[in-house]
Amino acid sequence: QVQLVESGGGMVQAGGSLRLSCAASKVIFSITAMSWYRQAPGKQRELVARIAPLGTTSYAGSVKGRFTISRDNAKNTVYLQMNSLKPEDTAVYYCNAELPRGVVAGQGTQVTVST
Repeated sequence: QVQLVESGGGMVQAGGSLRLSCAASKVIFSITAMSWYRQAPGKQRELVARIAPLGTTSYAGSVKGRFTISRDNAKNTVYLQMNSLKPEDTAVYYCNAELPRGVVAGQGTQVTVST
């Protein structure tokens, strides 16, 4: 059973930075597209960033230029570097793995940005 474990969330002031990590197990990580989603209270879950197996990345317009997704296939880990954080970035952030049989999500990590 695929397992995704997120870490790195926390509370930070506006303008600060955080780096989220997602460690994957029981998956052929190097051929798996990975993504980060977030869900704020009362809002739908939204795609934040995605990285394809060969490294092609895409971002939501609201985070482009501030967030960077990357992957380390040797460590089966995907990262989300978040800079210039804003209060509207406050949400639970989820790591997703796109598997042939469907998408698997982690348990999420809370990010809170204060003014």
